[in-house]
Amino acid sequence: MAKNPSDRLLADLNQVVSDAESLLRATSDQTSATASELRARVQATLDRAKGSLGDFQSAAIDRAKAAGKATDEYVHTNPWESIGVAAGVGLLLGLLISRR
Repeated sequence: MAKNPSDRLLADLNQVVSDAESLLRATSDQTSATASELRARVQATLDRAKGSLGDFQSAAIDRAKAAGKATDEYVHTNPWESIGVAAGVGLLLGLLISRR
């Protein structure tokens, strides 16, 4: 099953952070003042990016939990409507699949 775009974005950003950290480790033997300053700036940027990614991930989890709770409440409040909607979606998907 394909990941949703937010999951792919988060995975890609985590990979970029990981690659940048690897690059910083690989260039740690560069001792010039410019290289040291650049490494420090990149490290600070990476630290901020990690914090932002953590916040983004936490917010996404909170939104998913809220959506799940709202769905659960709706289904418990309107069980017959939920069954009807699920049956309708199933029928529609069955019709679409059978046409192929």
